[in-house]
Order: sequence, then structure tokens, then C-alpha cells
Amino acid sequence: MQATLEARGAKTRELGGKYLTFCLAGEEYGVEILKVRESIGIMDITAIPQVPSEVKGVINLRGKVIPVIDLRLKFGLDPAEYTEQTCIVVVDVGSLVGVIVDTVQEVLDIPSAQIDPPPPLGAAVDTSFVLGMGKVKDDVKILLDIDKVLGAAELTALLEAAQAVESV
Repeated sequence: MQATLEARGAKTRELGGKYLTFCLAGEEYGVEILKVRESIGIMDITAIPQVPSEVKGVINLRGKVIPVIDLRLKFGLDPAEYTEQTCIVVVDVGSLVGVIVDTVQEVLDIPSAQIDPPPPLGAAVDTSFVLGMGKVKDDVKILLDIDKVLGAAELTALLEAAQAVESV
């Protein structure tokens, strides 16, 4: 257990840098800015049948069909009505994917010394998608590994569904 925590601690020392921060259900999260392509307001989303509930569908972004996931639903949070503050953050995880967030906050430069490993929450709780806990003033930002949030198998299925829609 201690070796795992030390390995995570070594990993977090390399995580300093810029993060796009956003809110979901009152909690603040961050994604490495190098993974973010852009942030856009909520727009019409074309639903795709027979996909998981967190997959809202696809959008046409300047001629490119991009799958969109509601991050609230992906994390098992209560759904919320979309407002003028709701945004789609387009991330690059090998392909472009949009994630719906409640509000985009700001870009923060978080030094490695201000990033702690995720706390141990027990063997039954998977925190592998959390890069670390960014301490900014009196707040804590949950720093996400967006590649792990959007797992490879799920992403492949989404991209295939988006390509099927694009070819119609």
C-alpha cells in the first residue's frame, strides 16, 4: 500500500502545469490544458440510439462529427438542465470528444508542489482516472486523466457510432 502511494506521489510531482478548470454539481475539476482543443456553448446534439445514457449523441463542429458525453452522468451524478452556462469542452484523447460540464471556470497554472496524489478510498473505489488533487488557495481541484475517464473501449464504440452517423 505504501509503495503504491509513493508511486502515485512520484507521478504527481511531474503533473505541474496548466489546467482548464470547470464545475460539475458544485465540485471543481481540472483537465490538462494540452488535452483541451476548445470550449463551446451548448448546442444541438443529435441523439444516437442504443448508446449508454451518458452519451448524449454527436455534434457537427465545423464539418466534423464529434461524440458528446455528459460528464455528470458519466460520474453517476444527478442530471441537470442545460443552461447558458453549460459548456461542451472538446478534448483530444486520440480523437476529438466533447464533454458537457456545468460551467467552465478558468485556466490555472498549478505547480507540482501543489498537487497531491488522490487519497486512498479503499480497494472498492477506483480513482485511477484521477491524476491528483490540486491545491489552489483554500480550494481543492480534482485533476482528471481524461484519457482514463473516457476509457479506450468506450471511446472506440463512440467513435464508431459517430462515424456511422457521419456516413449517413
